[in-house]
Amino acid sequence: MTREARLLSAITLITVPTIQYGGYFLLTSLVDKASGYMDNPLRQNFFRAGHAHAGVIVILSLVCQILADSAVLPAPLIWVVRIGVPLSAALISMGFFFSMLPPTAAQPSGAIALIYFAAVILALSVLTLAVGLIRSPA
Repeated sequence: MTREARLLSAITLITVPTIQYGGYFLLTSLVDKASGYMDNPLRQNFFRAGHAHAGVIVILSLVCQILADSAVLPAPLIWVVRIGVPLSAALISMGFFFSMLPPTAAQPSGAIALIYFAAVILALSVLTLAVGLIRSPA
């Protein structure tokens, strides 16, 4: 594993406690009837989606760090992959959470645009990595 993969993997792993805290927040919100969490199904779905996307994409970003070491791409494109995948995890989650901040929100705010923006970053990053892996010698 290269130094770059180790560094980005370590930084990504440092974010795991924030995902754990999100799970704790969701659990306490479910249990505490005074939280109002159960009164807003749309907010529930957005918070659950934000938490799930964070966890899954963080795992994907760790895998991509290792795969990036084998990809045949110019250095700037390797950095797009190394930074783009974990960045998309953060931005997608932020989009889900920030677009439904008020407990009484009936529709997402403009922060939902973060989800679409980050989805493009994620797609470009993984497709770039795929091309780099296809180009690598057997």
